[in-house]
Amino acid sequence: MNPSGETTAILRASAVGKQVAYHGEMLTILRDVSLAVARGETIAIVGASGSGKSSLLAILAGLDQASYGEVTLFGEPLSKLDEDGRAALRRARVGFVFQSFQLLPQLSALENVMLPLELCGRKDAAALARQRLERVGLGHRLKHYPRHLSGGEQQRVALARAFVTDPELLFADEPTGSLDPVAGEQVIDLLFRMNAEQGTSLVLVTHDPDLAARCDAIYRLHDGCLLGAGV
Repeated sequence: MNPSGETTAILRASAVGKQVAYHGEMLTILRDVSLAVARGETIAIVGASGSGKSSLLAILAGLDQASYGEVTLFGEPLSKLDEDGRAALRRARVGFVFQSFQLLPQLSALENVMLPLELCGRKDAAALARQRLERVGLGHRLKHYPRHLSGGEQQRVALARAFVTDPELLFADEPTGSLDPVAGEQVIDLLFRMNAEQGTSLVLVTHDPDLAARCDAIYRLHDGCLLGAGV
């Protein structure tokens, strides 16, 4: 962890836990997880399938709520905000890349990338979206719909969408999990290159140790506990 994280953290989790009811019993998914991410820092969260990585990412991003503890995003305690407030906080400052791409099938590549800009009221949405698609090598695919794109191309559209608002923080959940090795390597190279160019903080969930090794620090989830950072 960045030693200056105490003053520069843009994301902080303090003793966060998550429990869910399962067949009449309480199942513990996360136990007293604490974490700080500094501005510009890249971290990986690794662990076995079912270890709670995606659950932790959802809580850190305010897409799900912790059972106890607190997450502070850009200085705002998420427990103090309702769903609309959390969405407003994320809108222009947070980007997402998911394993399943999460593109809207009825929208073209250009329209998918324009969407977060339009939600922010940007009048230059089309021009900025076109620039980002050109940046990821898809300037010739602007009018194509997701069903007409390969998996690697769809994930590059998702990257363009994630970075188009110049987010301060990016969450990536197994971004190469649905791709073949060649397409996966292309996507990851783009992700880290664009992340460095824009100085974005990155929280990456992955089971791939080689991918995790590209981050500044690596955390491991085991039995619901987040084990220390390393490089």
